[in-house]
Amino acid sequence: MNPTTGTTGRHHLPAGTAANGAYTVDITPATARWGHAALRVLRLPPGGTHTYDTGDSEWIVLPLAGGCTVTADGRTFPLTGRPDVFSAVTDFAYVPRDTRVTVTSPGGGRFALAGARCERRLPARYGPAPAVPVELRGTGTCSRQVNNFAAADTYHCDRLIAVEVLTPGGNWSSYPPHKHDEHHPGEESRLEEIYYFEIAPHDGTPGLGYHRVSPSGRGGNTDLLAEVRDGDTVLVPDGWHGPSIAAPGHDMYYLNVMAGPGDERAWLIRDHPDHAWVRSTWPARPADPRLPLYTAPTQ
Repeated sequence: MNPTTGTTGRHHLPAGTAANGAYTVDITPATARWGHAALRVLRLPPGGTHTYDTGDSEWIVLPLAGGCTVTADGRTFPLTGRPDVFSAVTDFAYVPRDTRVTVTSPGGGRFALAGARCERRLPARYGPAPAVPVELRGTGTCSRQVNNFAAADTYHCDRLIAVEVLTPGGNWSSYPPHKHDEHHPGEESRLEEIYYFEIAPHDGTPGLGYHRVSPSGRGGNTDLLAEVRDGDTVLVPDGWHGPSIAAPGHDMYYLNVMAGPGDERAWLIRDHPDHAWVRSTWPARPADPRLPLYTAPTQ
């Protein structure tokens, strides 16, 4: 059961409801009813191969579980990958628009394809795990870990912004609530955002979490409170989003994929005025000692 309240239940996609063929999640600008951001989650059996065309979008192939080989634009990138999202930083591959991509996995696995419509055609290239900046954000019960593998200021893309967030059980992340649905140079970016969730089980028992989006007066006034479980996705076209709440005993992972119409590729947010004070309390409190769950490997 995946309860959702609010006026825009279509923005919460429980696991399996956005599946399409080899993709357990297949979100395009057309299906999301917006203009830029995309996400696919590809599941391959041992020895499996999948080929797709990038079209008018740039993509990052990010292993969630398992390793693979990515071939695109005349180049081949072996990706070591990882056992799961809760155990390690992963390497990844960037592939440009207007090319054909083949993903092959000898051992099988799951692979996120994070995409964004773009204009420039950048070269295909490899993203090594040791180069991924791992950030601890917030303190106390707002502590979380951010793997900035394709943040706006850490990895070069044309439009795509993507990061991973890990929240220990019982903590809040995406907090204070914030938004990026208006263009204000130097203050706020206009970005669509996708949240893809994985929830760690406890002694074999599936976990859950909660995610809130509240109206900002912009766009469609998205209003959503969703119980999220492993494999769920939430679309954020507008609005104040956060918190994302991890149930005690169940660590939460989410992949954020963002893109928008602005000429500048930047992640600039505005905190909700009722909750912005929370940030001022962080310097006086220690970070959650459970973090980091892991760090990037050394060279």
